[in-house]
Amino acid sequence: MLEAIELTKRYEDNELALDGLTLKVEPGEIFCMFGANGAGKTTTINLFLGFLPPTSGRALVEGVDVAKDPLAAKRHVSFVSENVMLYGNFTAIQNLDYFSKLAGKRSLAKKDYAEVLDRVGLQKEAFDRRIKNFSKGMRQKLGIAIALVKDAANVLLDEPTSGLDPQSGREFLEILVQMRDKGKSVFMSTHDIFRAKLMADRIGFMRKGRLVMLKTAAELAHEDLTDLYIQYMEEQQAQAPAAPTAPAI
Repeated sequence: MLEAIELTKRYEDNELALDGLTLKVEPGEIFCMFGANGAGKTTTINLFLGFLPPTSGRALVEGVDVAKDPLAAKRHVSFVSENVMLYGNFTAIQNLDYFSKLAGKRSLAKKDYAEVLDRVGLQKEAFDRRIKNFSKGMRQKLGIAIALVKDAANVLLDEPTSGLDPQSGREFLEILVQMRDKGKSVFMSTHDIFRAKLMADRIGFMRKGRLVMLKTAAELAHEDLTDLYIQYMEEQQAQAPAAPTAPAI
């Protein structure tokens, strides 16, 4: 389970990136978060991963306070970013072997890695190729494979469908549904409205660090998600306080 309790992050330049987020992602749930660039989605993920310290509030992974015990929290979470960081001179199999051992999975053999790479749709001829010349989509598939091998209870994804072709995107959606069905908590930052509506159990909209909308799939069944997103963003813009005018001289 992932839980944010009044989670707030203010950067050194006084920018309020996250403003009192309270949210729980239950086991067996896919939660999709939408928002413009700079809305606070990636900051939320970085706080759950322990990459950033919170200004106030708490980020909990399986009940572990990330700020107090980041190593323990990381054991319970897998992460796939928009730009997967991998070792270019390693092959796909070697990357998978390295990161799985880093996660404590030491009993896997090459055939196990091949099965996972096949499952995420990577071409068989690429398994033993160095990845420095992989396309972004191929690297993304490898990143998803690494998350699958770790088999953590919680999965964090930051724009994971970026660079995937339509078929790969559909295969990825199926993998996420399988994760949910195994009882994993899945938090995904995305701009992919179409796929989110197909698979998400709940959807949230974030603007300027605040969660401005949170609805279940049932509540959104007859909604046009694009129109609803634009509506919420426009409403929030209209409610924002006007900029102060310059004093008369």
